[in-house]
Amino acid sequence: MSRLPYQYVVLRCVPRVEREEFLNVGVVLYCEEAGVLASAHHLDTARLASFNGVDEAALDAHLCFIDAVCRGDESVGDIGSRPAGVRFGFLKAPRSTVVQPGPVHGGLTEDPSAEVDRLLDRLVR
Repeated sequence: MSRLPYQYVVLRCVPRVEREEFLNVGVVLYCEEAGVLASAHHLDTARLASFNGVDEAALDAHLCFIDAVCRGDESVGDIGSRPAGVRFGFLKAPRSTVVQPGPVHGGLTEDPSAEVDRLLDRLVR
């Protein structure tokens, strides 16, 4: 089995930008050769509690929106119907919201779908 190149971003919860504090809450992986755009997230409520005032329901809704964009769900608007590469570009773009993507990183994998879970375990949990 061949190894496929992929790109990924870590999703960060940044409740107060001026404090430059964040908590990793998810990952988005794009593997063009396999046609995979996937995300996974995990909210550690105990760690989130250390950030006073985080609206967990709003945070979860934002992460579910990202999941829907990855799936190509047209209920999220025009971006849901775009090609996977365009949707990844949308998700990796800098934002000033409470959920922000980190820098783009790359790697090689034999199984892009399993790699999402491996990255989540390694970088978020």
